[in-house]
Amino acid sequence: MGAWAQAFPSKPVTLVVPNPPGGLVDTSARLVAEPLARLIGQSVVVDNKPGASGNLAYQNVAKAAKDGHSLLVSYSGYHIANPILMDKLPWDLKDLTPVGLITVATNVIAVHPTVPANNLKDFIAYAKQNPGKLNYASQGNGSVSHIGTEIFKLQTGVNMVHVPYKGSGQAIADVLAGQVEVFITTPPSVMQHVQSGKLKALAVTGKIRHPGMPQVPTVAEAGLANFELESWVALYAPSGTPPAVLQKLSADVKRSMELPETKQRADAAGIEVRYLSPAETTKVLERETTDWAKAIKAANIKMD
Repeated sequence: MGAWAQAFPSKPVTLVVPNPPGGLVDTSARLVAEPLARLIGQSVVVDNKPGASGNLAYQNVAKAAKDGHSLLVSYSGYHIANPILMDKLPWDLKDLTPVGLITVATNVIAVHPTVPANNLKDFIAYAKQNPGKLNYASQGNGSVSHIGTEIFKLQTGVNMVHVPYKGSGQAIADVLAGQVEVFITTPPSVMQHVQSGKLKALAVTGKIRHPGMPQVPTVAEAGLANFELESWVALYAPSGTPPAVLQKLSADVKRSMELPETKQRADAAGIEVRYLSPAETTKVLERETTDWAKAIKAANIKMD
């Protein structure tokens, strides 16, 4: 196994991202790419392969050479929801092995300024009084923003129409234009627009307020108990990658995420650095898969 570690990397490493540029996953990939490249002495390239609800990127890495040079950077929405919601996938969870979890982001309940509500309580009341009038964006069927908003609807009794997009970029553009009024998404997608007044942030869906938007209350502070929505991003390698290569990758990714400069860049982007080992990442996946399966069944979420 030592020979494998010594031979790695022998060429540039590619981080395959199942999302378009912008947003949590792409930002997280770029956070780790630069310091990782310095540590391993090879270029680390971010390759965006959006499409098919993330499955194009998953299939690409699942079938890649098992040598550590092609890695998947993906988030909980695709990794948990797709195997539950889709009967026939071009990949299987057993095709991928974790390198480590790298970042976590809370979500923000953001609305267009034309929505006549300045806090979460008034928004829920308005939505109840106008069933089906409001449209909400998501990053695609089965995404965190889709499932999370459906859970929000169940808990609050509001009726909003789902408008799925292929990633955050197009969704944000339509929310900013007022074509879609509501978007529950991660801070990197909306923070600058909230700060500039182009969008209103009603609440964040984590346990604590977000440092980039300290004026925005948590959902609990805003009066909605028992609703929490958090997204995580992890690195995966093709199963069968030599253990020594995985160990080296995990160690170098951990060092990359622990650098002060990485944390500073993450803070500026509204992302929390939270490295977890491969074993810890697997435990998170197993726990949340159980929770999401219950939520998807309760909300009757289906793929188109």
